[in-house]
Amino acid sequence: MLTSFFSKSKPINFIAVILFMTVFFIIANFHEVFSSFSFSLLAKKIGVLLAFLLSVVVLDFIAKKNDLTLRSAYKIIIFAVFSISFLAILKDNQIIVANLCVLLALRRIISLKTQKDISKKIFDATFWVCIASLFYFWTFLFLIIVYIGILLQAANYFKNWLIPIIAFFAVFSLVTGFHLIVNDQFYTFSAWYQESSFKFEHYQNLKLLIPLSIILALALWTLFYYIKLFKKANINSRPTYFLVFLTLIVSVGVSVFSPVKNGSELLFFFVPLSIIISNYFESKEERIFKEILLIGLVLMPILIPIFF
Repeated sequence: MLTSFFSKSKPINFIAVILFMTVFFIIANFHEVFSSFSFSLLAKKIGVLLAFLLSVVVLDFIAKKNDLTLRSAYKIIIFAVFSISFLAILKDNQIIVANLCVLLALRRIISLKTQKDISKKIFDATFWVCIASLFYFWTFLFLIIVYIGILLQAANYFKNWLIPIIAFFAVFSLVTGFHLIVNDQFYTFSAWYQESSFKFEHYQNLKLLIPLSIILALALWTLFYYIKLFKKANINSRPTYFLVFLTLIVSVGVSVFSPVKNGSELLFFFVPLSIIISNYFESKEERIFKEILLIGLVLMPILIPIFF
């Protein structure tokens, strides 16, 4: 049974998920790479693939380290399935790298609960969010998570509220210096900013609409279970659960303000959602239904391109 296989977190689970993601990534980028082949393009795509796979590793680490899920592989297979269901994600180098940076930031924000190296963690989290915004401007909204993390876990010291500003100017200085050396010009706001688009015509395509509808229905279904879990959690765990939920909300904001609406903007949404859905799959109820559901999800990125 598929649920039994992913109910444990073992190397074989990781290998299966990584192979699954790699095959779909190669299929999605095959034509682009070999229609105008160059070693620089191939190296670039290999780097993006590694960032894509590393995202799964970081996601698994965050969930395990902070007890957001049990020791299962549900979160990584769910994230993988959702990601490869949208061809635009697999072709978008910028968004894959930006998502990895956001994950690295989220790892530092959630770890504030340990009350160790607070200043360093706040700086690192802001640094990674700012780096992400260089690839995808609207990830800048994830600074909301940084400040909420400070509010929940490190609000006692006023200097903690100033650290994100220092981290922002650190990134600004590095980027400006790089552009002056390489391009002999300053890095301007117009080069950083990406104008929002509110054109949703791509969502009329069934290849995009069907998986999105399934994912949203599953999100609503499992969110009720996650809220119950939040209410049952002890006082120390609640801020972490809340940060995951807030990340989901901010991800929606990033998607809404994104410059292109082709499905790629949903990648940030899949990070917190995979954790939330994983908690549902780890519960002991409705085992037969969850087995059918997981099989359907795994088959989704395979069957939809065939029939639509």
